[in-house]
Amino acid sequence: MDQNNAPTTSETAATKRGPRSQRLRFGIATAVVAVAAVGGTVTAFAMNNENSNPTATAAAGKAAGSDVKMPLSTHKGDIVDSNGRKVTLTGVNWFGMETGTFSPHGLWTRNWESMLDQMAKQGFNTMRLPYSNEMFDAKSKPNGIDWKKNPDLKGLKGQQIMDKIVKGATDRGIMVILDQHRPDQYGQSELWYSQKLTEDKWLSDWVKLAKRYKGNDRVIGADLHNEPRGQATWGDGNAKTDWRLAATKAGNAIHKVNKNMLIFVEGTDRHGQEQFWWGGDLQGVKKKPVQLKEKNKVVYSPHDYGPGVYNQNWFSAKDFPKNMPAIWKKHWAYIKQENIAPVMLGEFGGKKTAGKSSEAIWQNSLMDYLKKNGISYTYWTWNPDSGDTGGVLANNWKSLDKNKMKMLAKYQTPLLEARGDAAKK
Repeated sequence: MDQNNAPTTSETAATKRGPRSQRLRFGIATAVVAVAAVGGTVTAFAMNNENSNPTATAAAGKAAGSDVKMPLSTHKGDIVDSNGRKVTLTGVNWFGMETGTFSPHGLWTRNWESMLDQMAKQGFNTMRLPYSNEMFDAKSKPNGIDWKKNPDLKGLKGQQIMDKIVKGATDRGIMVILDQHRPDQYGQSELWYSQKLTEDKWLSDWVKLAKRYKGNDRVIGADLHNEPRGQATWGDGNAKTDWRLAATKAGNAIHKVNKNMLIFVEGTDRHGQEQFWWGGDLQGVKKKPVQLKEKNKVVYSPHDYGPGVYNQNWFSAKDFPKNMPAIWKKHWAYIKQENIAPVMLGEFGGKKTAGKSSEAIWQNSLMDYLKKNGISYTYWTWNPDSGDTGGVLANNWKSLDKNKMKMLAKYQTPLLEARGDAAKK
């Protein structure tokens, strides 16, 4: 999902071909500047509300998620812990570090720890954390932060703020997936490299992150590149465009320094002449899966959106939403259903989750499908400033969209056990 109000030059051709020309948000960077100026299965399902504790259903005297033993790996269609128990990721995205703020959004109005406290309280056991490679540049200064509310962030670089967010999340029992969302603050790129970001830099940044967080086993994975599309191919052997080859190269490089990380691989936007969502098509995996030297570490992570983002023809079919399971299965869910590998739906979302609109019907149908098939997810998004989807938080960045939480709470698995100061709260 992009956060710009217009495509970059390299994206223009892709949006003409593909179905996602509506997937572009209002100018968040501008808004932020203005504001800144101012075996067994480890699962438990809990209905949460704004004031509930998602761990309340855990056995007395035992923290929810305390049975999970790191590191994670894969077994057929499941993510499993080191004891072979299934682990299901049911999380949320919190974006901002990939934009010109070089920090998660919302810190202009809230303390970062209170944000994570609320995220944990709502029962999200995983956070997908987008970043841009530009964030690591010394000249990229974090901004859009109320320093009075976040005094401990003042003077920190983007990487150091990431360190704070990662430790804060994992201490609260939230697992973290790092997401290379953009090469720079200005927009996504079709390929894993761009005019400003070389493949070598893309790889070296991943290696540095893998080394940096090796000591925190709750940093469970690397989402290698957000939404490959346009020029991106799958399995054709062209080193310049073959996303499968690039993902293999990056996964192996990461595992040389940190064998514990799961490698999350998104799809492309098409299969043959058939168009689908950016990063959403994984039909090529059937014949040409990603095969790493380190076995049992690949999780496929498609993106899928509803009619509020772009009105695909299947949303107006006479048998909607009964037609959707076949579409999901064809493009990505078959990987889980046929025990090829686990699937985590890395992005899906929309503004409406209640009522009779096609968007609300679609979102609830997808949630039911994920739960029925035991598929992991990270919802887009925690932020309310996602122009075409809105967020779990309301526009005031404090209260919740209760209809969204009601939907998401139908399918949540427990957080890990809190540790350190977070365990005392």
